[in-house]
Amino acid sequence: MASHRADLCNISAVILAGGEGTRFKPYTDIVPKPMIPIGIEERPILEHIICWLKRFCISNFVLLVGYRWKQIRNYFGDGSHHGVYIKYSLDDEVYQGTGGALLKAYKTRAIIGDTVLVWYGDILAPINVENLVSFHKGESADATLVVSNKYQVPVGVAKIDNTGNVIELSEKPWLELYVTIGVLAFETHVLKYVEDSLGSAFDIMGDLVPWMIRKGYKVKAFIHRDLWYDVGSLERYVKIDYEKIKHFLCESM
Repeated sequence: MASHRADLCNISAVILAGGEGTRFKPYTDIVPKPMIPIGIEERPILEHIICWLKRFCISNFVLLVGYRWKQIRNYFGDGSHHGVYIKYSLDDEVYQGTGGALLKAYKTRAIIGDTVLVWYGDILAPINVENLVSFHKGESADATLVVSNKYQVPVGVAKIDNTGNVIELSEKPWLELYVTIGVLAFETHVLKYVEDSLGSAFDIMGDLVPWMIRKGYKVKAFIHRDLWYDVGSLERYVKIDYEKIKHFLCESM
């Protein structure tokens, strides 16, 4: 147990916080999406993520920022106010997309080390990070994706017979389906070779992970059986059930 805790203290959390938040417009015309307020105390989404990871002894953070990034820097600074250490990696025209942003941070070797916890900046999920890192290390994985074992379809699903009759209708059903939720443990040595194949502008989930699978890297799944929220759009934001997720938020600390 102590060695796993030591692993947590030695890794960095890399949080993707550079997107323009187009699905949150017009609010994100003024405020970057990671700074959208959540909970009774209306703290930024990003602050709730940092608070959660801090519970697991993670104190080193790298924020991959771009759009209106100075608001994020002005709020969090170097992290000392939150009892953590924060560094920033700024998006540019060469290193684009979530994968490009991660690659740029990797090339600045003083920023991130060998093992990182990558967390998308619009994901709220009470993941047991200690168990995740223990599993990742125990499996000697190159990447370990956190996946949920079910997914709620955001629309009604119809069952239709061969004559076109609707014989069953389920409103927003839950499907037994493994879905990624925007969190992964990752060995950065993989990035040493990725640019030759994917260039400097690519997506982590859409490009990097499929490339790793094709190349034979060890990609494992860590099953998260608790709730999670993708706060990626205004529609999803207004449907957050704060009573269900209150143990994850900063105000419960």
